[in-house]
Amino acid sequence: MGSVSHQVRFLSSLSASITRPHRLTYTRTFPTTLVQPDGATFIIRYPEPRQIIKLPLNIWTLSEAERKAKIEARKPKKKVVFEEEIEDSFDSTKYLKYLKKKK
Repeated sequence: MGSVSHQVRFLSSLSASITRPHRLTYTRTFPTTLVQPDGATFIIRYPEPRQIIKLPLNIWTLSEAERKAKIEARKPKKKVVFEEEIEDSFDSTKYLKYLKKKK
């Protein structure tokens, strides 16, 4: 029987950022910008091709006024319907004198 040996590595934050990812199989990853709710951005590896990923904001960490403003902004906007009342005072008989009769 063959034995499978796994290499044990002691990784630190320095070696993980400088060298390659130590895996037996590599998956295709794409560089993606991750935006945290406070505005901080990081470049991460993501399995799907995405340009940017924005993490959701926890509204329970906001003040009461900011929370109400965020919840109000999430509600759908009401569409304004304009009802135009057109008063039609056009009389076509006034322009009959300008028409030429065909012979």
